[in-house]
Amino acid sequence: MRKQKGFSLIELLIVVAIILIIAAIAIPNLLRARIAANESSAVASVRTINTAMISYNSSYPTVGFAGTLGALAGTSCTPPSSSGACLIDTQLSSGSKSGYSFVLSGVTGTPASTYQINATPATQNQTGVRYFCSIADAVVRVPSSSTTCALTDNPLQ
Repeated sequence: MRKQKGFSLIELLIVVAIILIIAAIAIPNLLRARIAANESSAVASVRTINTAMISYNSSYPTVGFAGTLGALAGTSCTPPSSSGACLIDTQLSSGSKSGYSFVLSGVTGTPASTYQINATPATQNQTGVRYFCSIADAVVRVPSSSTTCALTDNPLQ
């Protein structure tokens, strides 16, 4: 009788089982790392919008804060204007970046003296877990409610 070379079915099943166990351990960690990265990007984007709003307010004092995210962006920046200040990138001005949606609201006054920016995960527990917000004081907060931002909300540490 000749001895055949190769792996037996049992040996192959053991290898596949080990690979599945390793994958079961690694995939949740990968998802948590992705959520953490998306949340970090959302916080950085809220800070970028705050900085852009302060610059916009300084550049166009008769207008105050920008009324839309589109006014902070722009495609033709020669020269920048109050309708296209070229302070943020066009992806962020679209209102969606890194699994988060950004909404600018509460721009009131003439000139505009207040605003509120909310960052909401596009898919809860997949792209992000926490909501972020900021108002005209430029402090990034974790709101108690997903729709409003108040001075009493916890500042991001």
